[in-house]
Amino acid sequence: MTFLVGIVLVVFLVLVILVISRVQSVVNLVKSKQPDEQNPHPGNNLNANIFLVVLILGFIGILWSYLHASNYFLPEASSVHGRRTDDLFWFSMGILTIAFVVVNFLIFYFSWKYRFKKGNVATFYPDNHKLEMVWTIIPAIVMATLVFTGWRAWADITSEAPQDAEVIEIVGKQFGWIARYAGVHDNKLGDYNYKFIDAQNELGLDLSDENSFDDFTNPSVMHIPANKPVLLRIRARDVLHSVFIPHMRVKMDAVPGMPTKFWFVADKTTEEMRAETGNPDFNYEITCTEICGSGHFGMKMQLVVEDEASYKKWCAEQKTFLQTYPEYVERVPANLKAKAMKFIPDYQAEEQVAVADTTSL
Repeated sequence: MTFLVGIVLVVFLVLVILVISRVQSVVNLVKSKQPDEQNPHPGNNLNANIFLVVLILGFIGILWSYLHASNYFLPEASSVHGRRTDDLFWFSMGILTIAFVVVNFLIFYFSWKYRFKKGNVATFYPDNHKLEMVWTIIPAIVMATLVFTGWRAWADITSEAPQDAEVIEIVGKQFGWIARYAGVHDNKLGDYNYKFIDAQNELGLDLSDENSFDDFTNPSVMHIPANKPVLLRIRARDVLHSVFIPHMRVKMDAVPGMPTKFWFVADKTTEEMRAETGNPDFNYEITCTEICGSGHFGMKMQLVVEDEASYKKWCAEQKTFLQTYPEYVERVPANLKAKAMKFIPDYQAEEQVAVADTTSL
């Protein structure tokens, strides 16, 4: 180890000596040259003209890139808050683009216009309080406007969901999403506990909570109603994920052990978007935007937005967790078992037949 440190010190010492020698040679070269009174900088005009060419070509390139990239922009947002978010984005981009164009134009133009010319004398401003006030106050006003409008939008988007919001849970796992619905009898999700997770009970539903009796899950497609607030309760089962619905401008991290949420109003059904985009195969999609492992690229779920009547009809057709796995009724506390049995009529009928058969014997 000491030997390696010694080698490093020697290398650094050699480099320092080389740098000092180079600096000294440059200083000597500058001192030895006599200035040309007529044209002390022979390449000055060429460099100035290059600045002008770069300015023009640069602006042409930027304009082309903007127009070219617009072909890949997402269509108008399909949610109320999404359009507000887009308006803020383009408002910010407009201000930043104006500032970018003005500042860079002045930098390149002044470099061309005020290149060395015999007889030109530079004017110096040791201090100018009015100028300092202008370039301090104007940016401060612009930044305050951007911050305030952004803060108001963010406060509204992250506010508490309306009381009538449809409550849906979405859980991320390697590598997929599972949606859980509060059923058709109430709008309350049952409790959960990671200790209850097994091959069938992937979300760890706590069957000691009667609100979980009518809950049902769907691991492939999420349905939501249009023109009604939807509250997504978000969590992760293993590692960090992130819920992203690009057409809705919805994005929120799914953090293990720290539930998050996001509410929004989708106001364009899947069918309406197919008509708007001219693509009969269009589907909304939920993806993961947090690298979560080797299968991250395929972590997605189809999202169906439909009118409220169709949504309720779809919900009514779904089997509850207890209907899908009736054997889990054994985990329901005795005092709640009668309530649980209402949600698994088939199992109840089978049990009655079994009792009747036993009695007849």
